[in-house]
Amino acid sequence: MKNQYDKTITACFVGYIVQAVVNNFTPLLFLFFQRSYCIPLSQITLLVTFNFGIQLLIDLLSVGFIDKIGYRASMIIAHVSAAAGLILLTVLPEILPAPFIGIMIAVMIYAIGGGLLEVLVSPVVEACPSDNKEKAMSMLHSFYCWGHAGVVLISTLFFYVAGIENWRILSIIWALIPIGNALVFAKVPIAPLIEDGESGLQLKELFKIKVFWILLVMMVCAGASEQAVSQWASTLAEKGLGISKTAGDLAGPMAFAVLMGASRLFYGKYGDRIHLERFMVYSSCLCVLTYLGISLLSVPQLSLLACAICGVSVGIMWPGTFSKASAALPKGGTAMFALLALGGDIGCSAGPTLVGMVSGILGDNLKMGILAGSIFPLLLLIGIILCRKTNDEFS
Repeated sequence: MKNQYDKTITACFVGYIVQAVVNNFTPLLFLFFQRSYCIPLSQITLLVTFNFGIQLLIDLLSVGFIDKIGYRASMIIAHVSAAAGLILLTVLPEILPAPFIGIMIAVMIYAIGGGLLEVLVSPVVEACPSDNKEKAMSMLHSFYCWGHAGVVLISTLFFYVAGIENWRILSIIWALIPIGNALVFAKVPIAPLIEDGESGLQLKELFKIKVFWILLVMMVCAGASEQAVSQWASTLAEKGLGISKTAGDLAGPMAFAVLMGASRLFYGKYGDRIHLERFMVYSSCLCVLTYLGISLLSVPQLSLLACAICGVSVGIMWPGTFSKASAALPKGGTAMFALLALGGDIGCSAGPTLVGMVSGILGDNLKMGILAGSIFPLLLLIGIILCRKTNDEFS
């Protein structure tokens, strides 16, 4: 019975690779777009905000339609949207009078796919029969990290060999992944998230449950703890060590992503021997220490090492919170997963924003900005403790 869902779980793993492509391929082309289409940098940077803004909107709106059209149809729509956006990215800037508008339309379309995948993939894996759902969830989220690293490495190699002016070929190649996975999701079995005859909790019911609010804050803190360092690691490497951007990207965000993936892979392999809550507590404490190391250590190489180790510490936070939510609120349904995804994405935006704001106030002191960001893993640690005291009411 379980074996028939192995292909479903594998397809979900690929789904997170698709999301990594959606979020990380176009930013590699930003400077090329700026030069080729004469687009101001202020507009180029708006694309990141626009991408995640659309995904946040989809997180919120998905509560109303996923259960109505079903998980299979939603999954197919997500993958088709991701592929369509990547393909249109190669066409629209050339045929529209304003290239930036073409890029924005393409980003909007693939962001719809990314937002849906954020909401859909975790509950589909959670619904699949397995001996240890926490292991499966951690393994699932590791694939976003591998996807992120793979997109950067493969794209960089392609640009070096074929030239960045041939980026359209690579965009089409990346689009083949969601096209293939959409075909897979048309056939694989998808287990119901809620037992037959039962219904998931509605929004107003979720909002009355104390443990849900704790879990939602934990998701915000998980996203913030992850991205507050990840988004600024390259800048810190360049400023602190005076190395090139390419080397800074490899030593900063690339090392962070690989070690975050390794942490999730480790729990995905050995999670049946490790207590999830204890692992999250230790990880949160380590995360606070790495934030302090990045901020307070005077040796730049040690600060950069702390950045990399931070990747290990944040690995379990996002998938672990999803698993705790599933255990605490087994009838949470689509609404719960959509709102948790929304909280995580808000955190992904709030973490880097807080670091940047505090850094700017203190004279572009990035280390002090990251020190302020340590509030997020601290709040997550408090949330784990509070969750332990309240979730037994709903177990």
